[in-house]
Amino acid sequence: MRKGYIQVYTGTSKGKTTAALGLVLRAAGTGLRVFFAQFVKQRRCGEHNALERLSDLVTVRQYGKGFIRAGKPEKSDFEAAEKGFKEAKEIIASNDYDVVILDEINIAVHYGLVNIDELLEVMEGKPQGVELVLTGRYADSRIIEKADLVTEMKEIKHYSSRGVKARAGIEC
Repeated sequence: MRKGYIQVYTGTSKGKTTAALGLVLRAAGTGLRVFFAQFVKQRRCGEHNALERLSDLVTVRQYGKGFIRAGKPEKSDFEAAEKGFKEAKEIIASNDYDVVILDEINIAVHYGLVNIDELLEVMEGKPQGVELVLTGRYADSRIIEKADLVTEMKEIKHYSSRGVKARAGIEC
């Protein structure tokens, strides 16, 4: 049985979900089964269309109601995250997937949508062969401590500061 590690992609810049999607592509390309759970996000983007073509190996679920306005989650945000985290815990424990990606889980923890202690328990108890990837800004120091690999995306320069909106096929 191969060993699965815990990876964290965090930081304030673009690229966390994109890096995770690159891992989805690589894993599926070698026949690994992938579960890709998106917290907070609701919008369907180009990657969802592409991942549907890999549906024999990749399962995608979204557990979000969109951006959290003014840093104040609504009841529906909590409900969506609770449903998603419950399912993600079951998926991880089932050992049915080789790679499990919890996209934007760090944001969900930051806003209290997912309990940090419960996430740490999941990290501690994940089956040996499962690769677990946690993405999103504001990764808690305890998550970083427990992870095997941590990558921080740091913005040096971004065209959004010049008013460029998210573009189909590039940012969405």
